[in-house]
Amino acid sequence: VPVFLVLMFATIASLLMEAMYQDLCKLRDPHPGFAILSTHLSERQEEIVNKHNDLRRMVEPTASNMLRMKWNATAAKNAESWANDCILGHSPKTRRQIENGLQCGENLYYASVPKSWSSGIQGWFDERSDFIFGKGPDEDTAIIGHYTQVWISYEIGCAVAYCPKSALYKFFYVCHYCPAGNLLGSSFYSPYTPGNPCGDCPDACDNGLCTNPCAYEDEYMNCRKLLQTYSCQHKTLQEGCKGSCQCTNEIQ
Repeated sequence: VPVFLVLMFATIASLLMEAMYQDLCKLRDPHPGFAILSTHLSERQEEIVNKHNDLRRMVEPTASNMLRMKWNATAAKNAESWANDCILGHSPKTRRQIENGLQCGENLYYASVPKSWSSGIQGWFDERSDFIFGKGPDEDTAIIGHYTQVWISYEIGCAVAYCPKSALYKFFYVCHYCPAGNLLGSSFYSPYTPGNPCGDCPDACDNGLCTNPCAYEDEYMNCRKLLQTYSCQHKTLQEGCKGSCQCTNEIQ
């Protein structure tokens, strides 16, 4: 085989390998600012959890039963699955379940350029300026759902996706809060109990946040009222009021 043919094939092979490597790099890091936002990084998980806990300590009025947030890998996986679909809008509830059948809520944030997780979370929290505790929004048009979503939960999982084909926003941020907030009922505009920090959990407290969450949730909104008449021996309450029946000292 002529030497020049060997050199030509070697050159072509080298160029192909370089092109494949560049394509692979694009897949791994599609945008210069994307990789650092990945919630696969432990420091991003810590940033998100710590930001939420810092803000939870700042609520007004102060909370006697505010739970400390922690990371949930299943919730993060679900959030990543939805973010990667690059769809503007909320995911179906069927894609927001974690262990013990807990249903999770969802907050979304979109940006045309990469933004830090802390800035997005702060944006949700800043809706408190339009929120009156126990009453709701100060104006009918005010958006407060992102703010009220986060307080009843104690586990979180988030993810971000780069969506280059999206016309307006390129970065899709998704956070799943477990269990879900914003449930219709008496707690809709009173998502926690006002009082001295850790007033409801004096023996399970971390700097103003309770560390004793209930691992179950009530399916019925009126479980406490039902339990005034019936006991947890009733099969219907055993299934529909697991939180109230199985958690006596834990925070629901």
